[in-house]
Amino acid sequence: MLQPGDPSPAFSLPDGDMELFSSQDLLGKKHLVLYFYPKDDTPGCTLEALEFTELQPEFQALNTEVVGISRDNCISHGNFRDKYGINVRLLADTEGEVCRAFGVWQMRERQGKKRMGILRSTFIIDRQGIVRHALYNVKPRGHAEAVLRLVRALDQA
Repeated sequence: MLQPGDPSPAFSLPDGDMELFSSQDLLGKKHLVLYFYPKDDTPGCTLEALEFTELQPEFQALNTEVVGISRDNCISHGNFRDKYGINVRLLADTEGEVCRAFGVWQMRERQGKKRMGILRSTFIIDRQGIVRHALYNVKPRGHAEAVLRLVRALDQA
């Protein structure tokens, strides 16, 4: 699992409009909030996406890009985004390569059954591509606000 101070893995993935997002394009320009979530259009994931959407102007004012990643496909992301008016970019990691690179693809137990799944996690990556915060197994409610506070502190350090 990634820790603060580790270099962020570079990645490129398509979004809900099938446009490619590359983390390398932000280097030297913007901070990146990268949040991994289990599934489009589920209660916790919807809450988390809507809270990040609500705070999007504040993240933008801090020169920070907010991006969500799940293993859902581009069409699912587009439908999810449009249904709820989500304005953060949602990236499709259908093969799970980025999830594995960030250490969030893990064995999970739910209702007594074990299976692989995404551990809801968020990474705050600075302009130089260094992980400044690695937040694992987060709860959706209030998470976006907590992340915003951490991003605010980045440029004050």
